[in-house]
Amino acid sequence: MAKRQSHYSLIIAALIVSFSSVLAARQPHVVFILADDFGWYDVGYHGSEIKTPNLDKLSATGVRLENYYVQPLCTPSRNQLMTGRYQIHTGMQHQIIWPCQPYCVPLDEKMLPQLMKEAGYATHMVGKWHLGMYKKDCLPTRRGFDSFFGYLTGSEDYYSHFRCSPIHALNLTRCALDLREGEEVASGYKGDYSTELLSQRAISIIAKHNPNKPLFLYTALQAVHSPLQVPERYVAPYSFIKDPHRRLYAGMVSAMDEAVGNITLALQQAGLWDNTVLVFSTDNGGQTLTGGSNWPLRGRKWSLWEGGVRGVAFVTSPLLKQPGTISHELIHISDWLPTLVGLAGGSTNATKPLDGFNVWSTISKGFASPRLELLHNIDPLYIDIAPCPGTKRQLTLAQVVSGDSRANSGFNVSIHAAIRSSNWKLLTGYPGCDVWFPQPGHNGSVKVDPLKPIMLFDIEKDPEERNEVSAQFPAVVDYLLTRLQHYQKSASPIIFPDDDPRCDPGPTGAWGPWA
Repeated sequence: MAKRQSHYSLIIAALIVSFSSVLAARQPHVVFILADDFGWYDVGYHGSEIKTPNLDKLSATGVRLENYYVQPLCTPSRNQLMTGRYQIHTGMQHQIIWPCQPYCVPLDEKMLPQLMKEAGYATHMVGKWHLGMYKKDCLPTRRGFDSFFGYLTGSEDYYSHFRCSPIHALNLTRCALDLREGEEVASGYKGDYSTELLSQRAISIIAKHNPNKPLFLYTALQAVHSPLQVPERYVAPYSFIKDPHRRLYAGMVSAMDEAVGNITLALQQAGLWDNTVLVFSTDNGGQTLTGGSNWPLRGRKWSLWEGGVRGVAFVTSPLLKQPGTISHELIHISDWLPTLVGLAGGSTNATKPLDGFNVWSTISKGFASPRLELLHNIDPLYIDIAPCPGTKRQLTLAQVVSGDSRANSGFNVSIHAAIRSSNWKLLTGYPGCDVWFPQPGHNGSVKVDPLKPIMLFDIEKDPEERNEVSAQFPAVVDYLLTRLQHYQKSASPIIFPDDDPRCDPGPTGAWGPWA
């Protein structure tokens, strides 16, 4: 009898192992690579003078997302990627998280890595967090990642991994290390160039991964955010670029392109590639002040113009049903959470109401996107802190109220806001730096048009936002204003606290939790 029970136990154990193997084979490995401040014009397949052979090749064998949107700043995009919810619904609709601000993505928000972990995935993060770190509960390792190697703030030196930031409450500027291995300070990497350091760590994770367990690897590269730093060998091919900022930036793009190629090669060498979905995305539009370009789109990072929110992105995978295609379907960065959790066979039942959609059939099979509308943002506190060429562009409330008959409608049109519905895009208030910057390497001055408190564009016909048509389509304007009012009613209060002087990293020598 005991032998028979033992025999049955062995059979059951074998079935469990077999079932687990089948489940793992059915669940694809997911690798998400997020670039920082990568401009629309800065990828080779958009005609750039910068060479990106790996991005070009990977996207050509995958699906290029040409009607894909992100947020105009780092923290908001990462917030929406990780929660699947608009930033107005998490209280993070204003700016970014600065190093000394005591807040993070609300702890009652369930994040993407937590959901992937629940679906049976090993979850690893490499690179930039920038979703809050004032207390340990905010750290990546407390929000669903099995491992973390990277930095917690928004930017730093590529070699020393030091971040300098003012502490307003103490009236001083502090420079300190920002690099962590898990929750511990990582101090042994001075001199290692960030793009190479982070990609090497991603490669190491891939090489050590058990292929029988599904992998979720989130690699948030520092490239190509300022400061403009890169080994000379990457800059050498760009001696023809006269603008020194653009030349260094081009080298940084080449280093990033090489890193993406190396990560892909590691997946192939580890035998994971045939069951991998790789997503590449920028977090926001390029910053023209530090070499980036969004040509021919209007605006740049920090703005709600297309140059700030239309992002370079593609998906590549042997699992795609229609590889080698270009998608013009409307997709947003908040769509990744339901899409990837759906691919993983996981559940989003435990999340708060999602603003994202599962767009896998749109990407893989070419189906119509379930997304018909997109809220870019509503931020009553907006100020563009970067100088904009030309005359002073900020609209005052008095100018807005006197400039449009709809100022007394349900939505306050002096507020910095934008919404996309089908082919239409409506902007209100001051959208941010509004100029068309010339194509890199070509003569031409920045061009500006008079701003209005309400502006309407047919984005499908006019992606450069050159032809403002609110006067011709008043019914569209009225409808979109009611949609903005609808979203505003559901918005959470803005979280944007003053600096906490206890953030001072002086005593420890490293930025990190203090509360």
